[in-house]
Amino acid sequence: MVDDKEKNMKCLTFFLMLPETVKNRSKKSSKKTNTSSSSSGSSGSSSSSSSKLPPVCYEIITLKTKKKKMAADIFPRKKPANSSSTTVQQYHQQNLSNNNLIPAPNWQGLYPTIRERNAVMFNNDLMADVHFVVGPPGGTQRLPGHKYVLAVGSSVFHAMFYGELAEDKDEIRIPDVEPAAFLAMLKYIYCDEIDLAADTVLATLYAAKKYIVPHLARACVNFLETSLSAKNACVLLSQSCLFEEPDLTQRCWEVIDAQAELALKSEGFCDIDFQTLESILRRETLNAKEIVVFEAALNWAEVECQRQDLALSIENKRKVLGKALYLIRIPTMALDDFANGAAQSGVLTLNETNDIFLWYTAAKKPELQFVSKARKGLVPQRCHRFQSCAYRSNQWRYRGRCDSIQFAVDKRVFIAGFGLYGSSCGSAEYSAKIELKRQGVVLGQNLSKYFSDGSSNTFPVWFEYPVQIEPDTFYTASVILDGNELSYFGQEGMTEVQCGKVTVQFQCSSDSTNGTGVQGGQIPELIFYA
Repeated sequence: MVDDKEKNMKCLTFFLMLPETVKNRSKKSSKKTNTSSSSSGSSGSSSSSSSKLPPVCYEIITLKTKKKKMAADIFPRKKPANSSSTTVQQYHQQNLSNNNLIPAPNWQGLYPTIRERNAVMFNNDLMADVHFVVGPPGGTQRLPGHKYVLAVGSSVFHAMFYGELAEDKDEIRIPDVEPAAFLAMLKYIYCDEIDLAADTVLATLYAAKKYIVPHLARACVNFLETSLSAKNACVLLSQSCLFEEPDLTQRCWEVIDAQAELALKSEGFCDIDFQTLESILRRETLNAKEIVVFEAALNWAEVECQRQDLALSIENKRKVLGKALYLIRIPTMALDDFANGAAQSGVLTLNETNDIFLWYTAAKKPELQFVSKARKGLVPQRCHRFQSCAYRSNQWRYRGRCDSIQFAVDKRVFIAGFGLYGSSCGSAEYSAKIELKRQGVVLGQNLSKYFSDGSSNTFPVWFEYPVQIEPDTFYTASVILDGNELSYFGQEGMTEVQCGKVTVQFQCSSDSTNGTGVQGGQIPELIFYA
């Protein structure tokens, strides 16, 4: 505790450092000053010197210090009883994550809005009346808070601090929230700013849900929707069900259905819970080969054994899969996939393997516990951009030159391939290299061959995996064809085509060196899932 003599010395030091005019003015109001000083002394005697600094001395320190300091610098370490120095150099950070600057004298006057003044208090021990110890044991962080601000921003905090069952605690432990996520929530409450990152957005969503901060929760969901991909769709599906976010759940299913094989092969698939695994294996519109589904389930089982501290054996893999194994439609696999894959995996019993082989070959098929009906998958849609087609004897030759067109959609879709014209001079085979780019970055490409029968029909050429296309951004579709025969080409091209619920816009591409554009040429169709 700071004794009265030390306080008087500090006040005297403060008086001597004031300009002459201020001294004179202070002498005239000495009675008022003494009353104020004694009041300050009374307040100071109730708190330790390690947590608060007398206001007058704090103002002098700020006036003398031009270099900006972190706000945590104003909170001193415990000083020896015989020390009366008030220089900034004696005070050190107590909250290493505090990023605020020391407020200047009358700092309130520097900020015209209550939002800006509140922002100064964010993660700031100044006037803090509660502290949170956030994070699991061994990874905690102590963060300051101001009850009034928190109660205004969250009904949970209001009940915690001002409700009928409010507890007057100076320190509150929150072990189930990550410190970075809690800080992101506090930043929104104090500063009205949303600062999200890919590695903490799920934890921030959890915090926003727990403390009922709905606008921050909505921003987290929007962030997740825009960053959704086949790599994280399965994990986000699991989390969206946990957080009861139906819109996000629907977006996850759209990605998983269209890019099922990529999603099933992702690392995130092995991190899902058992309930989510069952829902994916049961999915009727899953657009994947059944052998891929089977292999993904085995990968999940291996990781689940590790989570349960079980030995990595065939028996334990089957044990953790449980009844979910029978949701894999093994009888719908190609015979080669079954014979070379599932039948030799060791997961199936001998009787199950024999019965499935009989299912493939016998006229009288045995009863199986496995679902024997193939999945419906997704039906691709085709966007045709020409109103007619034609052929001429002197054009649409292919000599390694590029046919290209740019397009944009108003909703997220997944491009599975292109429809291309074939020979106008009878049957012919073409080699096609198709490519999809966004701002020069290749998103997907494939090299394959297709056979045309001499008609004016279009012939599909597929990417290995469907490519996710975001709305309101132009992408470049390109193809390089190699074939000896002349081909049909499109005419009367349209700049905008309505295809189901998706609107597609077209424009010419600078990559096109073989004559294709909006009005005519190759790439008559985009094949996609929506």
